[in-house]
Amino acid sequence: MAVLLQMPEVAANMESATIVAWSKAEGDPVAVGDCLAEIETDKAVIEFNAESDGVLGKILVSAGQAAAVAAPIAVLLSPGETDADAAALMGQVRDAAAAQVAAPPSAQAAGAGVSPAAGAAASVSAASLADAQQGRVFASPLARRLAADAGLALQGLPGSGPHGRIVRRDVQAALQQPRAPVATAAAGAATAGAAAQVAGTAAASATAADQPGVTRIPHTAMRRTIARRLLESKTTVPHFYLRADCRMDELLALRQRINASVAQRISVNDLIVKAAAVALAELPQMNVSWTDDALLQYDAVDVSVAVATESGLITPIVRQADQKALSAISTDIADLAARAREGRLQPHEYQGGSFTVSNLGMHGVTEFAAIINPPQAAILAVGATEKRAIVDSEEQVFVASMMTVTLSVDHRAIDGALAARWLKVFKRLIEAPMSILI
Repeated sequence: MAVLLQMPEVAANMESATIVAWSKAEGDPVAVGDCLAEIETDKAVIEFNAESDGVLGKILVSAGQAAAVAAPIAVLLSPGETDADAAALMGQVRDAAAAQVAAPPSAQAAGAGVSPAAGAAASVSAASLADAQQGRVFASPLARRLAADAGLALQGLPGSGPHGRIVRRDVQAALQQPRAPVATAAAGAATAGAAAQVAGTAAASATAADQPGVTRIPHTAMRRTIARRLLESKTTVPHFYLRADCRMDELLALRQRINASVAQRISVNDLIVKAAAVALAELPQMNVSWTDDALLQYDAVDVSVAVATESGLITPIVRQADQKALSAISTDIADLAARAREGRLQPHEYQGGSFTVSNLGMHGVTEFAAIINPPQAAILAVGATEKRAIVDSEEQVFVASMMTVTLSVDHRAIDGALAARWLKVFKRLIEAPMSILI
């Protein structure tokens, strides 16, 4: 029988995703394990594979379009079935959803004779199909359910999801605002004034976008996620910053000896990641993240490494970096970075991590301060290695290779003294690099 294919939740807390391309066309046979489509999440492109045999009967979400998790994206037909079977299936979904909406609240809560799974699937599918109809609110299924439970109208609610879709956080934000049961004339005038201001701002933005020499570049899901997470971090996490200058002569000499003796080349960044991991293992109080209920201290030292891609910044993770050989770290970073730039990372390869290293030294940046990657509690920003005049303890001036690093720290989870101790350990390891290999 015909089966409705729904947008999978390929990443934790994912609310929607975009169909990049369909690997099968309507009418093509499908076998278990075949790639049906490529789906773009906020961080990577994931293959959506078939779980049963059949024929791809009807594509409901075209390539380039977004859909909410659990929304119908296609119909899979059994051999011998036709478009009529696909139409009948979609009609059943709409009818089931219409019956659920029409039922009294008590009947809806009790299920009205429909299994919870079937009722949820019907409401999700019908709501998503309705999004495509003219004049309907564009909202995720979860946002619809939360709004319905709270008696909140979605009309006019601003959406922060893909293509302006109303998502869970938009409903939760609206519910936190005071809600007046009766609109007064003054309130109506204020609302009209606010609407006029918003309209004027939108008109000004549209006018700016229409000016000659201005190119409108729509935000990708990844760029929206980066913007949301960085804004959240910078506005809700109390950052403080510590800087240190590390002498690099011994490390550069060690790297030269290693690369002269083995085929696999080791980068300065590989050594920095290893040093950061060893420092975290030596001071596990730094390997933490903050929650409202408790401080989470991690046993594993999983170091995220910032990688720039055409779509934006992503932080794949070197797992248990303190226990890995330098060659293994180098291999992991090279492989993860290459697949990150191709958009081929799996969610588990970039979700998590307990600490981040962000290196802009290869671009000639002397020093910078990075924004913490929540829920992590610290990030190390690494600048370029350069020759500087140094004054030693005997007031003798000499030239040395120096690197400036800046540690951004979440003051809720880590105090200044602890962060300073960690930075001192990291500096010691960099300046006596043989100790990170033992």
